[in-house]
Amino acid sequence: QVQLVESGGGLVQPGGSLRLSCAASRSTLDYYAVGWFRQAPGKEREEISCLSNSDGGTYYPKSVKGRFTISRDNAKNTVYLQMNSLKPEDTAVYFCAVNGTRLRVDYWGQGTQVTVSS
Repeated sequence: QVQLVESGGGLVQPGGSLRLSCAASRSTLDYYAVGWFRQAPGKEREEISCLSNSDGGTYYPKSVKGRFTISRDNAKNTVYLQMNSLKPEDTAVYFCAVNGTRLRVDYWGQGTQVTVSS
């Protein structure tokens, strides 16, 4: 079992930055990957970043590529999502996740709200 706790969400103006953190109850290096998803009101949950544990490869969809960066601190069992140049359409609840396979999420965090508004 892995418990995930996100933090770092909040209200930010367009063009601003936020860094989300996801603290795991234990190491997740024995899983396939860690990542972040988001869900905006009335929309489906979408994957916005993935960090492979095997080779360190990353994935970002076009909507966030070049603006968001996923990273991890293995000593702290923590994964981060640095979000720059935020836009109103980035407003959503952000969830961290641990993937058992590329397409299967085994554990979810509880989510943290990010609101981008002036």
